[in-house]
Amino acid sequence: MTQHLITNVRLIDPQADQVRHGALLIRDGKIAEIYDVPEPGVDVATVPAEHRQDADGRFVAPGIVDIGVKVCEPGERHKESFRSAGLAAAAGGVTTIVTRPDTLPAIDTPEALEFIRRRANEAAPVHVLPMAALTKGRAGREMTEIGFLLDAGAVAFTDCDHVVTDTRVLSRAMTYARSLGALVLGHPQDPGLSAGAAVTSGKFATLRGLPGVTSMAERMALDRDMALVEMTGVAYHADQITTARALPALERAKRNGLNVTAGTSMHHLTLNELDVSDYRTFFKVKPPLRSEEDRQAMIEAVRDGLIDVICSMHTPQDEESKRLPYEEAASGAVGLETMLPVMLRLYHAGDLTLPQLFRALALNPARRLGLECGRITVGAPADLLLFDADKPRILDRFKLASKSKNTPFDGARLQGKVLETFVSGVSVYRSN
Repeated sequence: MTQHLITNVRLIDPQADQVRHGALLIRDGKIAEIYDVPEPGVDVATVPAEHRQDADGRFVAPGIVDIGVKVCEPGERHKESFRSAGLAAAAGGVTTIVTRPDTLPAIDTPEALEFIRRRANEAAPVHVLPMAALTKGRAGREMTEIGFLLDAGAVAFTDCDHVVTDTRVLSRAMTYARSLGALVLGHPQDPGLSAGAAVTSGKFATLRGLPGVTSMAERMALDRDMALVEMTGVAYHADQITTARALPALERAKRNGLNVTAGTSMHHLTLNELDVSDYRTFFKVKPPLRSEEDRQAMIEAVRDGLIDVICSMHTPQDEESKRLPYEEAASGAVGLETMLPVMLRLYHAGDLTLPQLFRALALNPARRLGLECGRITVGAPADLLLFDADKPRILDRFKLASKSKNTPFDGARLQGKVLETFVSGVSVYRSN
């Protein structure tokens, strides 16, 4: 068994909510030892290791677990493949991607899920965990074979942005998922109010002449889902909470002991509706960007632990889908490779500490999915990233590993760079 010792490193431990100086020993794909420096009676210079690495005071953190990544296989491989998504993830410090089933066709059968798992194992250098559709074809009429899909490796069930409007169908699917211990992901948006919307309702939407959706659409949908969760007892995760109006319903559900968690996206934590500016379609995401007050409320909810998870909501779109009038352009942005430096904006601004950040990026999503990663503890998988939190860069979207280059951060000044990514103790990315 080879041993890899990383010395002179600052270890971010989200479980203990601390950053400490020390050294870390990797053996057989796991964290074998953690040394605090200085530690009485321990000299890391004498620790036997085939490979030694001086981190020069930089940070090591648990690898990011990204829930809700779209990889466009099958159906739209020209937008993103498992190989390109895997390379982008590795370059971004994402060691586990949890893929969405909104492909063409949808991942709604064990055979389709097996195809996804085989392609991912062949092509991606990071862990890939697939989600499956909750209803057949994501059409909201008939639930999928949840038991067979669980056996085939599905980690959760969701129809993504195709909200199931028939509450009878949804309640039956939730009840069946509860009986099997399956996790259900919801997309809290009332489909009637949000249909055709391009931005959030308000003065800005009116001035730009764009169709908007009220933030109440999120609250109404979340209220409905929470009632169904209370009725069925299912484990539920809201994929994106983006408005302050929805937070009381989430807080109430948690206070009442419902098995509920929630996420928000990197874009809704760092951008607001004014960034759309002169109809910049790379800023068109779903749900649309919100007000600055909502953005600040999301940061506070992450800091307080009300919102559990931060995700990239990685959604590749080709140039033809984005180079259209704003109302007609496709929604979505890539984020696997940019999530860490973008999230470090909140650290540098003093909004979140590094342990708080990695609690939402790694520890909480791993816990929600029942994974052993996301921790800096002895015995945990050595899914890690080494990064420089202060390295400045100007983002060039054409240098991203993703096939699609639709990032709203093109040309942005960012601070932070992934230096190396380890998956099960193996280096899968090292910066130049």
